[in-house]
Amino acid sequence: MAQKPQIIIIGAGFGGLLAAQTLAKADVEVTIIDRNNFHTFTPLLYQVATCALDASSVAYPVRSIFRDNHNVHFMLGDVTEIDHEGRSVTIKAGETSYQKWYDYLIFAVGSVTNYFGSKSAEEVAFGLKSAADAIRLRHHILRCFERAAWASDEQERDALTTLVAVGGGPVGLETAGALHELYNYVLKQEYDDRSPRLRARVILLEATDKLLAAYPASLQKSAAKQLESLGVEVLFNSMVEKVEPDSITLKDGRVIRTHTLVWSAGVKASPLVEKLDVTLNPKSARVPVEPTMQVIGRPHIYAIGDVAHLLDKKGQPYPMLIPAAMQQGELAGKNILRELANQPLMNFHYNDKGTMATIGRRRAVAWLYYKIELSGFLAWIVWLVFHLILLLGFRNRVVTFASWVWNYFTYDRSVRIIMDSEVTPRDNPATHRVPDPAPQDVVVAKA
Repeated sequence: MAQKPQIIIIGAGFGGLLAAQTLAKADVEVTIIDRNNFHTFTPLLYQVATCALDASSVAYPVRSIFRDNHNVHFMLGDVTEIDHEGRSVTIKAGETSYQKWYDYLIFAVGSVTNYFGSKSAEEVAFGLKSAADAIRLRHHILRCFERAAWASDEQERDALTTLVAVGGGPVGLETAGALHELYNYVLKQEYDDRSPRLRARVILLEATDKLLAAYPASLQKSAAKQLESLGVEVLFNSMVEKVEPDSITLKDGRVIRTHTLVWSAGVKASPLVEKLDVTLNPKSARVPVEPTMQVIGRPHIYAIGDVAHLLDKKGQPYPMLIPAAMQQGELAGKNILRELANQPLMNFHYNDKGTMATIGRRRAVAWLYYKIELSGFLAWIVWLVFHLILLLGFRNRVVTFASWVWNYFTYDRSVRIIMDSEVTPRDNPATHRVPDPAPQDVVVAKA
């Protein structure tokens, strides 16, 4: 009996899952390899970091997703080598290394935080690319307020309660707004018994003169206005020069004393792309692919999501966004099945439904189908509905919706427990922050 075609998918992000779901009922064997045994709903990580949601609400076990698909298997581990000539992948799981052969490989390892060459930012700043990152940041913020409540030095107290987000994109806006609401709606009520009272300050740094660069000017202005109405300080034309554990120095010489810097200024393709042994795009370091999503020069390997470099009709690379990764993952799965059936392969056509960003309670902007502009409460409702639909698992949807309702009506966030068992070196008051470990979403990062 002939062996079924073997397909390996590296990464259980949005693109990898859609590829696996496309192949789930076909006459093939699929193996998903991931560093974690769960899929992370990355758009809501900032809510985990700001005590609005528990990490389990944005994570879903990979094995549970494919429980009824007996041709889809999961392997927990790190990919250490890819042999494209021998068509094999080496995986390290604990102290043991395994080698698995494939007929087709789908490369869906996503992106990592881009610090744009700033070594000090990479060593000190907090990223938000994984559930572990979000929990670490949450613990750090809560510990800063606990320390500030008993600090006798006013400057140190203010530094502990000054929270800075870098980057005027959707993640930066969402993080800054959530940080400000965390203090004003929750922590303020619990730390006002101290004398003098704590004063939280949230700052959003943007290197250019506008937020949400890809949005229309009207939505850019609306986003800035909504942030400022919330109480966030928006500093334009402010580039970070140097980052230290207790301060940030801007290129114009200004110094902001803070112990908390959240870096959301951009992402770049996962370093694992180098394992493919192909010439990467010089600007983005992404893997050049054919319109079929096959890696150029490696027809048996498909690259999707944040690692894939493919130009649209305007000559611009497709965005590193979840909808693009999902659609490319589905196409990769379909094209593998078409190739096995000796049918012509299909090219990628992006069905872009627009973009949106939430800023806080009743505050958001949305550009639907790049035609309809929404801001304020209506945009916020659209954002909530869209993210609930995308969230995996009925339980996660119910728990997340219930948490949102509770937070909205009670002005409370219950996920504020600091677990000693989860303390990392960065939580150590003596050091405050240390370099991030490798991202924990997928083999290197998520799509």
